[in-house]
Parts: sequence; structure tokens; C-alpha cells
Amino acid sequence: MSLLDKLSKSKSKAKAGVGSKSSAEQHPDVFVSEFRGVRSLHLASEVNSDTSVAPIQGSMRLAVPDQIELEYVQQMCVWMLFNMLPKHIVQLGLGAASLTKFCYRSFPDAKVTAVELNPKVIAMCREQFRLPEDDERLRVLEMDAFDFVRQTKLHGKLDVIQVDLYDAEAEGPVLDSTEFYQACADCLTETGMLTVNLFANDKQREKNIAAMQACFDVVVWLPEVHDANVVAIAFKTAPEVDFDVLYQRAAILRVNYKLQAPIWVNGLKEWMLRD
Repeated sequence: MSLLDKLSKSKSKAKAGVGSKSSAEQHPDVFVSEFRGVRSLHLASEVNSDTSVAPIQGSMRLAVPDQIELEYVQQMCVWMLFNMLPKHIVQLGLGAASLTKFCYRSFPDAKVTAVELNPKVIAMCREQFRLPEDDERLRVLEMDAFDFVRQTKLHGKLDVIQVDLYDAEAEGPVLDSTEFYQACADCLTETGMLTVNLFANDKQREKNIAAMQACFDVVVWLPEVHDANVVAIAFKTAPEVDFDVLYQRAAILRVNYKLQAPIWVNGLKEWMLRD
């Protein structure tokens, strides 16, 4: 079976659901914790009221604030293996602003837009996680992620969308419908890519992958790195893949950006060789 046949086959393996969780709930409070030089962001709720039980929404190593601390967050940059000249990168769900800061610093010719519904998260990222103020390249928007991608003026305009949308309970992506993923696909250029953090149980993960497969030419997911985080990458158009070239690019990413990119290529290759 050819690579393109293998990639295309993944699209038809499951049927997608159409429901999505509401984003209209009251914004939870935000707090931080620090341990061994790493500052982490948490969302409080009736269930998660302290750092002993509240899931980590993002982390920053104080000594290197612009590097990506968590491995699964690094995996969200797997698109860099296929495009090192993006013009517009969008982050849906700010977290601790790790991806937003990294993209802003790493791609000085690109526009970077972050979309976050909770104003408390935005404020905390600016106060405690060194998120820069908006300028001609960086915009941080306080709005619903679904509303953002439903804007027709964005159709065909974005090169990369990174999705990390979770509430305080972090029991699965807040937006997980076919309609949401189709709206994301509509915003991408023909060679555009979507990466999604799927921190979820198997049923929720399968639902999200099925929804993406209904909207994108190819959907691939990397092996789980820790704590049930699985990162998927969806291609609007199936890419040409040469693993020798990908390993060469991965070596450059490891040296220049401190990313574990060779492991990503291993994961992509492992996915390709599955039965």
C-alpha cells in the first residue's frame, strides 16, 4: 500500500458525531503553582479547587520562559516538519501561552493570533507567564473559538491552527463536533494543517478523530507521551511525505528550537506501518 493510500484510508475508518459542549459557562478562576523551577497554570472549579487535584493547563520553566516545557505541547508543533514559512498561525485556547510565545518568537515574519474565552487566563498569562502585549504581529482575542473559526473572512487564510480547548475539569475537548472541525478546515489554506491536543478517554478521542476525518484529507495521531495526551495532526490536503527529508528537518528543529522532533517522525512512521 502506498503512503497516500494509507493516509487516505484513515479518513473512512469512523463516522463523526455532531455534538459539542457548551462554552457559555461562567469563567473559572485561574491560579498558578510552582515546583522545581516550573510555573504551571490551573483552572479552579467546584471539583478542582487546589493544585493537588486541578489539572495543569500549561507550564513554563522560569529559566527559559520562551521554550516549550511540556512534551505534548511540543508535539503540537509537528506541523513544522511540513511548513517552516507560515504566514498566519492561530492558537485556539491560550493555556499558559507556551505555543503562542513560541510561535511569536520563532516566526518573526508570521502573524500569530491566540483566541481565549476566559479573560482571567489572558490576564494571568500576561502577569505570570510573560505573554507579550499585542502588536502588529500578535493578537490575543477574548472570544469563543467556534465563533472565531466561523468567520467567513478567514476562509482560506490560515496556515496553521493549534487547538487546545479544555475547561477546568479537562475531561475532553470543549469543542469536538464535525461542525467545529469543518469550520477550522474552511479557514485553512489548501496546504494548511490543524493540530489538536486530545486529552480524553478512548471514546472521546475516537469521536474527535472521526470528526476530523470527516473534514480533512488526512488525519494522523502521534503516540501518547504522558498522562493520556495524544496529539493529532490533520492535513487539508494530503502531503507528499519522504521520511528521509522529515528526519533531516527534525534534526534541524531539535538543534535550533530544542524540540523532540525526531521522535515525532518516529511516531508518524509507526502510524504508517500499523495494520
